[in-house]
Amino acid sequence: MADPGMSVTPYWELTFDADGDVDGPERDRLTAQAMEHGVRDLIVFAHGWNNDRSGATALYRQFFAPVPALAPRARLGYVGVIWPSMRFSDEPIPNFPKSVAAVAAEAAPGPALDKDTRRALLETFPGRAPVIDQLARMLDERPDGEGQLTEFGRLVGLLVDGERPGAADTGQEGEPLVFSEDPVTACDEFAEALSAVRSPGAPAGFSIPNPWEGAKELLRQAAYYSMKRRAGTVGEHGLGPVLGQLAHAAPGVRVHLMGHSFGGRLVSFALRGLPDGVGTVKSVTLLQGAFSHYAFADRLPQDPDKAGALREMQRRIDGPLVCCYSHFDSALGTFYPLASRLSGDDRSCVGSEIAAVLGPEWGAMGHDGVQAVPGTARLDLAAALAGPLPASGCVNVDAAAVVRQGGPPAGAHSDIVHPELARLVLAAGRIT
Repeated sequence: MADPGMSVTPYWELTFDADGDVDGPERDRLTAQAMEHGVRDLIVFAHGWNNDRSGATALYRQFFAPVPALAPRARLGYVGVIWPSMRFSDEPIPNFPKSVAAVAAEAAPGPALDKDTRRALLETFPGRAPVIDQLARMLDERPDGEGQLTEFGRLVGLLVDGERPGAADTGQEGEPLVFSEDPVTACDEFAEALSAVRSPGAPAGFSIPNPWEGAKELLRQAAYYSMKRRAGTVGEHGLGPVLGQLAHAAPGVRVHLMGHSFGGRLVSFALRGLPDGVGTVKSVTLLQGAFSHYAFADRLPQDPDKAGALREMQRRIDGPLVCCYSHFDSALGTFYPLASRLSGDDRSCVGSEIAAVLGPEWGAMGHDGVQAVPGTARLDLAAALAGPLPASGCVNVDAAAVVRQGGPPAGAHSDIVHPELARLVLAAGRIT
């Protein structure tokens, strides 16, 4: 077991690299010790964007803390999934202390990319140091002329080039044109969207956003595009097979998957990587899932000949798939659909109602829940906690009653550490 400072026990960690290869000794400890510790219900949590192990384990420590008291007679075990992701340090996380870099940036203006973000980018895009250095200089200097924004977009495209493609969420999803075509328009639209998030309700034309603000958002989306695809790879080729090995070694252990942001995509794609016949996954809970709300769709409303990449994967769960969403999540309500729309559609849109104006085809799980899956239940958080939850199928839960705090650009995307959400995980897994 790992991390003696964890708030719960027994606790294990599973570390994966970008290709989904697991740390063998960690996997072996889990499969050997789960039965030894008498674990009946194992909660497996995958983080979203975090720059290092300490950030991920801090999330697990806080989220898991109330669980033993909520289910005092349950024989629980806990797993924290560690996978290579990143976040920009200018994104505040509610209930977590700000980084030294973020505090310094508030006290006095500094470089557009602080040292923590630059280090994270270097780790995310190894071998691209000259490109990242040039991007950082351009963000600091903000040179005049559309040609400079075009060059910035070309450099961002170099980061994405060569990334392992990974599985798409839907059959209609292509490569991200936003990183290779018309970066001037992309930067303008991202800048206007950011302005709308920072000044909600301001009249159109209230101010003229600087496109270089949008350029930083373009870089952010490039990093997050890579994280999104990586999460699918780690889930399908890493966590899924490990769960199969665990089921063989400890068939009596009931597994409950949960994931935040891209971690929601990771645990969802783990269902696709489960070996045939494994029935130990008893629930999946998605907290502000950062992937297409059509991922589980039988067919896409806008293209009935195509389906979601995870079509019918919820049937591999011996229990419900619970998807929490909140309209206070501007990372998913504003920037996710804008980046997705720029990936393959030429309609233009700006403002605070981007998700609604762009149309449902570009929505995310954490913005409005699972879509186009017949029989999906829809509840608010109070009704979900009053229970009982459906015993199977997809269940959308509006969690805006608690997932509501956070500043721009991400809004409430990371506002997930609440005992109510811990109770929901237990309810989804029928853990009493």
